[in-house]
Amino acid sequence: MKTVLCYGDSLTWGYDAPGPGRHAFEDRWPSVLQDTFGGQVRVIAEGLNGRTTAFDDHVAAEDRNGARVLPTILGTHAPLDLVIIMLGTNDMKPFISGSALGAKQGMRRLVDIVHRHPYFGEAETPDVLIVAPPHISETANPDFAALLTGGVAESRKLAILYADMADETGCGFFDAAQVAKTTPIDGIHMDANNTKALGRALAPIVRVMLGL
Repeated sequence: MKTVLCYGDSLTWGYDAPGPGRHAFEDRWPSVLQDTFGGQVRVIAEGLNGRTTAFDDHVAAEDRNGARVLPTILGTHAPLDLVIIMLGTNDMKPFISGSALGAKQGMRRLVDIVHRHPYFGEAETPDVLIVAPPHISETANPDFAALLTGGVAESRKLAILYADMADETGCGFFDAAQVAKTTPIDGIHMDANNTKALGRALAPIVRVMLGL
């Protein structure tokens, strides 16, 4: 059985904006992705609210720096055949990075970590699929609008930056904005229909990368 690690933030965790709460397990995109393979693939969801690519954020109890936590996650779940990384939305916060370029640099660091990690025994280095998250959208929620000032425009730059980097580093690439939109309730999270759509849309490229 092939094993896929989904490394992300609240979009992978399954944050449901209206609650706020969490989408049902079967509606989260990693769960939908796994279901498309009918038992051939085990999909591990490693999502954390507020996770960044490679930047510190000390406003939460958890360590949100994706680069610092990733080596432990890789060791915990090895051997892995594919690592899907969908991060960058939280990098748009002005007090984190505030720019798509910063997110790209952080994503490159994550790719380097996956490629250079000393995997146990004879485990091979997994392939990497970089996913540009769906665009941040305008919202009337004052807290989220202030939290992501400038993020609407910057988030739209991520796909081209990530695509170029994927070519440079030999990774797969997928633009989630082609199939999913964020809800105007808060501007950054997906409703159940959109998160399920993302899981279904990722299946063909994952199938090719796994050789199935």
